[in-house]
Amino acid sequence: MSYKLHSLNAEQTSALAKGEVLPLMEEFYTIQGEGFNTGKAAYFIRIGGCDVGCHWCDVKESWDANVHPLTKVDQIIKNLQNYQAKSVVVTGGEPLMYNLNSITRLLKEQNIETFIETSGAYPLSGTWDWICLSAKKTMKPLDEIYSKANELKVIVYNQNDFKWAEEQAQKVGPNCYLYLQPEWSKRNELLPHIIAYVKQHPKWMISLQTHKYINIP
Repeated sequence: MSYKLHSLNAEQTSALAKGEVLPLMEEFYTIQGEGFNTGKAAYFIRIGGCDVGCHWCDVKESWDANVHPLTKVDQIIKNLQNYQAKSVVVTGGEPLMYNLNSITRLLKEQNIETFIETSGAYPLSGTWDWICLSAKKTMKPLDEIYSKANELKVIVYNQNDFKWAEEQAQKVGPNCYLYLQPEWSKRNELLPHIIAYVKQHPKWMISLQTHKYINIP
């Protein structure tokens, strides 16, 4: 199955290339549960489409872009105005499969902070106040994004992921925050190892999926 959009007409293809429409999976106002911005109110925009292929992904329904409707970005902006959101997290799927210049321009016009979570596997587009690089072994980040990342978040699924995390940490800038996050289904098994690792390597911090603990989106 192709995880990129297909069977588009010329008008849709043009609008997608310009970033005027995006395959929107879901949008919701909640509390950021992970990483540096944990605890902050934010409006999430989840874009469909991902070919990175993490076997432990907890949002596999986002992978196939073709099942998510192409939505005008100005409509997305109108939708978030129903809430008190001052920050927006663009996530996926892999949001950088698409041109994000238009949506971030509209968000900045509304004085909304722009955050993105990305594997870094595609070229960076858009204007961002915060870039969370969630580097994946299956499709490694492009070199260009390492220096721009504000936060590196590595999901720990097994012991080999600590080595991968250190390799990634050597590539980001000196002011990039470093996080290790247990894969949710193995959190009870992995947390003691992550705690011990962070105590021995204090440049790292622990990220937990707090939204799952408190049962919010």
